[in-house]
Amino acid sequence: MIKYLRKSVLFFLILGFGVASAQTWPTGPVKIVVPFPPGGSVDIVARIVAKRLTDSLGQPFLVDNRAGASGNIAAEYVSKTNPDGNTLFVTSSGVLAANIHLFKRTGFDPFNDFTPIIRLVNQPNILMVHPSVPVNSVKELIALAKSQPGNVTMGSAGIGTGQDIAAKQFEMATGAKVLHVPYKGGAPALNDLLGGQIQSMFETSPTALQYVTSNKLRGLAITSAKRSPLLPNLPTVAEAGVPGYESVTWIGLVAPAGTPKAIIDKINADLNKALAVDMGKQLAEITLDPIGGTPQSMTEVIKTDSAMYGQIIKQAGIEPQ
Repeated sequence: MIKYLRKSVLFFLILGFGVASAQTWPTGPVKIVVPFPPGGSVDIVARIVAKRLTDSLGQPFLVDNRAGASGNIAAEYVSKTNPDGNTLFVTSSGVLAANIHLFKRTGFDPFNDFTPIIRLVNQPNILMVHPSVPVNSVKELIALAKSQPGNVTMGSAGIGTGQDIAAKQFEMATGAKVLHVPYKGGAPALNDLLGGQIQSMFETSPTALQYVTSNKLRGLAITSAKRSPLLPNLPTVAEAGVPGYESVTWIGLVAPAGTPKAIIDKINADLNKALAVDMGKQLAEITLDPIGGTPQSMTEVIKTDSAMYGQIIKQAGIEPQ
């Protein structure tokens, strides 16, 4: 009985500490780690989230870009960080759901090393080509790739990223074979596409939008199930000749495993509120679909998408590196 009472007292002391820490948290700057260089969609979303939390919680939330290894460097760093609420991780479905199937060693366990907080947005990609490429439609790109198997270059933000998965799905659905050129993030890949060093790319819609509307790059199609209201004349990949094709990824916020539940719930409530109003509108204006929801729903989507990516990667014949 005494042993039971001691355990009960300890439990409530820990519970009380977690609640108290959430009431006072944050007491200083909070780091938001991003696994890609500045300029890509994950970085854009992270900076919007950082501003929101800075304004609403009264302490600076600072973005820390730690690019490399398709997001594994940043994820491993966060997984080993003190779970006190002072380090958060804005990341993508590629890092948390796909990388476990693409690398023999990632340095982290996506299911046990993080505490999900909230799924922030879903995002499509836009298939673009450099203006010098002699194609004006998805069907023409497929024909070009089939006439030159493995010679048409297609960049991505890295192996296992949403752009890479979109390209793999495209190859499997069409039978076309391209030469994949992975970069350490979407921004350097986009720079080479703009310069003509690579010919094509699936790029996240927020980043691609300005280049398509300004005609600096030729947009062929969007990977969502429906057209974007911001690009009403841009067909979906399915409409453009690849029936059934859809490739949409998500960006979410997690913390190191063991971060107090009260802090997780506090951030979740604040961001759900923001996604329903001004922040959600801001994200929609750059072609992103605000999602929100509970930490539990994000936990489930990581598991579900990991199984899906595993199947796609296996079907594509990709061996873990």
